[in-house]
Amino acid sequence: MAEMQEILSGLSERFDADAAAGLNIVFQFNITDGDPFHINVNDGTCDIVEGTSNNPSVSLISDTSTFVGIMTGEVNGMQAFMTGKLRTEGNMMLASKLGELFKQ
Repeated sequence: MAEMQEILSGLSERFDADAAAGLNIVFQFNITDGDPFHINVNDGTCDIVEGTSNNPSVSLISDTSTFVGIMTGEVNGMQAFMTGKLRTEGNMMLASKLGELFKQ
């Protein structure tokens, strides 16, 4: 779980505020073997919040290993989706914005 905490704390540093200008999106992450969290992106800002959002724009569901792999670049997010290791609920097209908003 330490690796998960490192990734979450590093997300703010990787956030591209310019790419988020004018956006209002809530990304819910439901980690099947861990704790849920969500990211509020609001007009160039982002807040990472523990727990679930009442109104997510899109929910992404995976286990910790898949999430860590995607965030470190070791796992291709699209391939994880196509093989069922990553599932989405809600507006799944918004999930593709993650790569634009959080640089590797």
